[in-house]
Amino acid sequence: MSKKYTSVLLQRDGAVEASGVDAGVAAHYGAPTREARSLFDGTAVADLSHLDILQLRGEDRLTWLDTISSQRLSDLKPGQSTQSLLLSVQGRVEHELKILAADDLLWISAEPGRGEPLAEYLNSMRFMSRVEVVDCSNTHGVIASTRPRPELGDVVWENPWPNVIGGGHAYSTGEHPGLERPWFEYIVPLEQLASLVGDLSLAGTMAVEALRIAAWEPRFIVDTDDKSIPHELDWLRTAVHLNKGCYKGQETIARVHNLGHPPRRLAMLHLDGSMHTLPAPGSPVKDGERVVGRVTSVALHYEAGPIALATLRRNVQPDAELVVQDGESSYPAAQEVIVSPEAGQVAGRFTGFLRPPRG
Repeated sequence: MSKKYTSVLLQRDGAVEASGVDAGVAAHYGAPTREARSLFDGTAVADLSHLDILQLRGEDRLTWLDTISSQRLSDLKPGQSTQSLLLSVQGRVEHELKILAADDLLWISAEPGRGEPLAEYLNSMRFMSRVEVVDCSNTHGVIASTRPRPELGDVVWENPWPNVIGGGHAYSTGEHPGLERPWFEYIVPLEQLASLVGDLSLAGTMAVEALRIAAWEPRFIVDTDDKSIPHELDWLRTAVHLNKGCYKGQETIARVHNLGHPPRRLAMLHLDGSMHTLPAPGSPVKDGERVVGRVTSVALHYEAGPIALATLRRNVQPDAELVVQDGESSYPAAQEVIVSPEAGQVAGRFTGFLRPPRG
């Protein structure tokens, strides 16, 4: 069962608990921007022990999960990490799975509160397959770092973002800022959390989010809604294999990628910092008088200043003068394109092929 959780590390001096999806761990320990720099430099670690953890056991675990999810998993080797999605028939993202292969099981981490519904869904899809789903959310959590930390153990998920892994496709162009932020998530027993961290410097979730937004990486639940498809988030890089066998939602994945365009697209916004405040997630993004999107994540970065991720309509021009409106406060915003307005239509539209030849 997913945990209602309070981290023992909240007892550290200066710890201030996060709210919302990250409740139960520290938002910061007194200096969020300094913590973000230390986390980026690899001198601090982050307490993400509120993440939910599952194990998938049984000899069919790889081939079975391969058939129902968006990533090719059947040839995953012990020690390898990947990311996969469970989609609706319409191709909308219903679950995200961070997967680490061990010798005789798969470790799966999920967003806080998502472990229980994920386990229920997986159990509903077992049928005659030799698999067992075990919810370890009450006994295990995550410590994150931007560099390897062998002292934290050997059960570590290495984030594939932003590399384009086999069968994937990139919807952003140019050098990707996510390459500057490697990311390792160590799955650890909660009873050993304090002893494993010891006297290491800690960074809170505000620091984690600042680095994630700067790396253009979407977060399930935070940057998605019930209409999100992977193309809008550039998740075809790491979470979707375009050449694997049939799974639920595959038709939409193929149709949008080959013949269409995603209706929305993720963008990064550089916000005017003169307000000395940040807009709330969910604030509308306006192009003139038109609402053209919503802010999904926002943070204060130690170098870039106030930044945000936003989901915009596909046809919003990259050079549009955007404004984020939060109540009476307006924040001018400069856009960095993550998902190109031209994303998709890789194969082109086969128009005119039923017409007779000219002349």
